[in-house]
Parts: sequence; structure tokens; C-alpha cells
Amino acid sequence: MKNRVVLYLRLSKEDLDKVNEGDDSASIKNQRLLLTEYALKNNFQIVKVYSDDDESGLYDDRPGFEEMIEDAKLGLFDIILAKTQSRFSRNMEHIEKYLHHDFLNLGIRFIGVVDGVDTAVAANKKSRQINGLVNEWYCEDLSENIRSAFKIKMKNGQFLGSSCPYGYKRDPQNHNHLIIDEYAANVVQKIFQLYLTGYGKAKIGSILSGEGILIPTLYKQQILGENYKNSKALKTTKVWSYQTIHSILNNQTYVGDLVQNKTNKLSYKDKKKVSLPKEEWIIVANTHAAIISREIFNRVQEIQKMKTRSVSGTETKGIFSGVLFCADCKHSMNRKYERRQNQKFVGYICKTYKQHGKKFCSSHSIKNDELEETVLASIKEEAKKILTQADVDELQKFEAVESCKVNYSLQLKQIEGQIEKIETYKNKTYQNFMEELIDKKKYIYYIGEYDKQIREFQLQRENVIEKLNLQEKLDLQHDEWVEAFKNYIDVSELTREMVLELIDKIEVHEDGMLDIYYRFSNPYG
Repeated sequence: MKNRVVLYLRLSKEDLDKVNEGDDSASIKNQRLLLTEYALKNNFQIVKVYSDDDESGLYDDRPGFEEMIEDAKLGLFDIILAKTQSRFSRNMEHIEKYLHHDFLNLGIRFIGVVDGVDTAVAANKKSRQINGLVNEWYCEDLSENIRSAFKIKMKNGQFLGSSCPYGYKRDPQNHNHLIIDEYAANVVQKIFQLYLTGYGKAKIGSILSGEGILIPTLYKQQILGENYKNSKALKTTKVWSYQTIHSILNNQTYVGDLVQNKTNKLSYKDKKKVSLPKEEWIIVANTHAAIISREIFNRVQEIQKMKTRSVSGTETKGIFSGVLFCADCKHSMNRKYERRQNQKFVGYICKTYKQHGKKFCSSHSIKNDELEETVLASIKEEAKKILTQADVDELQKFEAVESCKVNYSLQLKQIEGQIEKIETYKNKTYQNFMEELIDKKKYIYYIGEYDKQIREFQLQRENVIEKLNLQEKLDLQHDEWVEAFKNYIDVSELTREMVLELIDKIEVHEDGMLDIYYRFSNPYG
């Protein structure tokens, strides 16, 4: 007899009957007692207990759940006991996948003790599916309600983040209010001070790491005892990175403002989040004590804007900032420096490769001199090609465009005249009908024919207007194209202003070849 049974216990993040954070809740314990009693009453042999506390039933990446599924594939048990089907999952896709497919193939039975769910009983499959839909609808409604409630709280200046920004901690008297964490706040102030004295972000990270100051993730885990995970960081990261320093220097929270609603879930069934545009952020000023004065914060923002135009401490222009990308992974290219003491800027390298190694992308390394030379030559060639074409054919093209515009204008005038004429016929037909010169049947027929003709002429009119607009657009594009390049035939030095005016993006291939995408497309091919 197959009687090897496991117990699955789950408490949702939305459940309220908690005891102490990190401990099994009273609800978990009650589930264990209930299921144990049921197993003993039915002579089931309990071989293991799986528990997920503080986990949503919408997802199947719960630690206890995942372990149970792996053990199921190994054939370690025959039956799964849960309090209800909703404790097992609130996602209809999971109900179908596991209860009605995978478990059948594995010979595993699922029993919901309280709601009477039993996959060994074929007759209650429809009720299982209905329960699955109801449970999923509950989650959808709950998600919308929670989201609306959260936005109201955010607008009221309540902090709702799962973890406080580095430098702050929760107020023990009000968990939706931030208070200063003195130790971390001193580190934040040091970062701003170092930046203002001229140190770059990478150098600041090196200084902090050299002094043995824990990075925010490890500080929260080891000192504050939080169950904190940084999904963007590698597990092996123990040093302060450029990105961490950059994030701190640009975090408006440090001036006393709450900045929330920066991301949103794609779906209540999906953990993936997308960044929201800044106009949708919820920012409430002066909700907590500031670590950095607004004057210092604003000064740092101004310096950062200035440094995007040049490399700190050198005369080398940041000509390609924001337009240079890897052709394969599509991420931006990072600056590359000599490893000697003077750290001379020499070129660019793929950001993905630099941060994560060749497993994720190759170097796509390119020297700055070669890049500037190639881009400058391309601009000059493009300018020469376009302007030569414009100089030779400009009059002919202008005449051709003007001729087309005149022709389409005449067509448009003729069509308008035809429509006006038919409208006159319609009016006369109506008068004839009112004077009983024609009967109702003929009136309806004539009006129908006239309306049909008007519709045909209206379509012709729309087509001519579209062509006329196209000619005007071509005329305008030609002017933009010529204006954009007219000053660059004999230019001898590439500048950032030139790059920003003409180029949308540049992609670097591993072999050093470049794809240059200009902001203007040649309307004449």
C-alpha cells in the first residue's frame, strides 16, 4: 500500500497571524498539527515535512516547495498532504501543471484536508479547477487593492520598502518612518565628502574597501541581521563597486525626501519588475531627517553632469558618453585605462565583459584614437556624399518636389469640386422628393448612389492629402539632412557636440568594426 506521506505547510505574506519574525507562525504550527492528526488517523507514514513561511502561493520558487518537487521526482513519497489546495498554490497554471499532469505521471496523490481536494478522486477535478480559478482571482483582487492602498500610503509619506536605504533604519515606534543609522550615515557623508574633494566613484569604492567598511548588502545581513538580498549583485561581491557609489550619490532620500513607486510588477503572477518613468515616481519632501544637505546634494549632481563631458582630472573629452554600445550584448561600453600608475585613458571595453567576464560577453575592446578617427572619417564621408548629391541635384529635386506638390494640389481641388457637386445633387433629390416629383423608392436609390460616390471621392482625397504631406516631409527632411552635415566636410577634429548632433548610437563589434546609426536618414536613399 502506498502510504508514504509528506506534509506541506505554507503561510502567505498576506497572512496576519504571525508570531516573531523568522519563527514558524502559529498558523504553520496549526497546519502541522492538523495534517499530522489526519495522517495518523489514515495510517499514513509521515516521511518528511516541508514548510514555507512568508511565501506567496502565486509562485513556485518557494524553498520548501522546490525541495518537495525535487523529492517527488526522486520517488521519495506517494502522497502530499496540505491544509487546502490554496496552501499548495493559488496559481491556476500550477494546479494544472502539478496536480493534473506532473503528479499523475509520478504516481503522486495530493490531498487537501479541509477543502476535500483529492486527486485520486477523478470526480472532483472540475471543483479543483474552479477552486484554482477562485484562488487566483482572490490574489488578483488582493494585489490591486494592496497596490492602491500602498500608493495612498506612499503619497502620505509612509516608507513601504522591504529594506531601508543604506544610512537609515526603521523607527521602532513607527515602521513606516525612517530614522538615521549613525554608523552607515557617517559612511554616506564620507562618500559625498570624498566626491566633492575630487575622488572618482571607483576610487571612493577602493578607499572604503581598503578601510574594511562592509558594503551595504553585507552590512544589512551581518550587522543589522536582515534577511536582505541584492538581486543585482553577484554573490561573491564583497567590495564597494562604482555602481553602489553612484546610486548613493544620486539617492534623493538622503536629503530627507521619500522617493517611491520607482518600479512596478508586470503582473501580479510575475515577480519581474520594470522601471517606471520619473514622472510616475511618488516623491514626498521632508518626511525624515536628512543625512546630506540639499546644497551638497545639488552640488554633487552638478559635478556629475560636468564629468559626463570630460574625464576627471584630464583633458580627454567624454565624446562618446551615452552613444557607444557593445554590438552583441547591447550594453554600454566602459572606459578602459592603462594599468600603469598614471592610469591613462586609452579606449573602451564592453561593460558586461568588464563586470562579469567572458562567460557573458567578449571584450569588444577598441582604442579611443582609432574610434575617433573612424567616426570622424565616416562623418566627413557622409557629409561629402550627401552634400555632393545635394549640390548636383538640388535644383532638379526641388523642382520635382514642387511639381508634385502643385499636381497633388490641383487633384485635391478637383476632388473637392466633385464632392461639392454631388452634395448639390443630393439636395435637389431631397427637394424633388418633398415636392413629390419622385417616389420614396427612387429617392432612397438616388441618395444611396450619391453617398457611394462621395465615399469614393473622400478616399481619393485622403490618398492625395497623404501624398502631399509626404512631399512636404521629404522637402523638410532634405533641409534637415543638408543642415546637419553642411559644416562637416572639412572638419579636422571630432567633438562631443558633433557626435550628439549627428549620431544616435554607435555599436562596436568584437573585430573592431563599427555600426554608426545617424540621427537623420537620407530621404533620397
